[in-house]
Amino acid sequence: MRASDRAYEALREDIVEWRLLPGQVLGEVEQSERFGISRTPIREALSRLTADGLAEAHRGRGVVVSQVSLEDVRALFELREALDGQAAKLAARRRDAAVFDRLADELEAAVDGLHEAGAGRAGYYELVERMDRAIDDAAANPYLTAAQRSLRLHLARVRKLSRTNPARLARAAAEHAQIARAIAAGREELAEAATRVHLANSLHAVLTTPVREWVEPAPPLDATG
Repeated sequence: MRASDRAYEALREDIVEWRLLPGQVLGEVEQSERFGISRTPIREALSRLTADGLAEAHRGRGVVVSQVSLEDVRALFELREALDGQAAKLAARRRDAAVFDRLADELEAAVDGLHEAGAGRAGYYELVERMDRAIDDAAANPYLTAAQRSLRLHLARVRKLSRTNPARLARAAAEHAQIARAIAAGREELAEAATRVHLANSLHAVLTTPVREWVEPAPPLDATG
């Protein structure tokens, strides 16, 4: 793996997992020392993160982790409603029922564990990502999949805002299971409707959960950067 790819993937994961917070400076020197590589591949990695919308220039002071505003979240979910609903319908039309029945079984099994803080969260997020990939494969529409790719990068970041709310995670797992069952049964309209319900509940959870420390701008940089 190229040095710039390694740095990009590590920094992207740190941003999505909220280990790097909005407004945090991504200094070339500091990141170069962290990864033990020159500043050129770091600069390439930061350019890719900026193109992804995960980082942004900060008044000539360098690159910082991009903010996540409530307006951004609402806009993201507006697009999700259109794309995810259509993807669920196509998946139900073209699915391998056994694949989605297995996913539904795993999601239902995950519900009880998610009621406990810290339990099974990493496994749950991995399971949801597998379901996303299964829906893409079943929908079999490369243009829809390409449109989803950038969306899901930001979605992965927003999803983690619910990680401190185990009750919401458990409900989300149950909602995903309902979507998977509808797809497995080939019920296109039900799959789309279940997807819309899940999205509405997810958006409500983000908008009503105290996430001030995540979505508000970081304090201004001082003179020393």
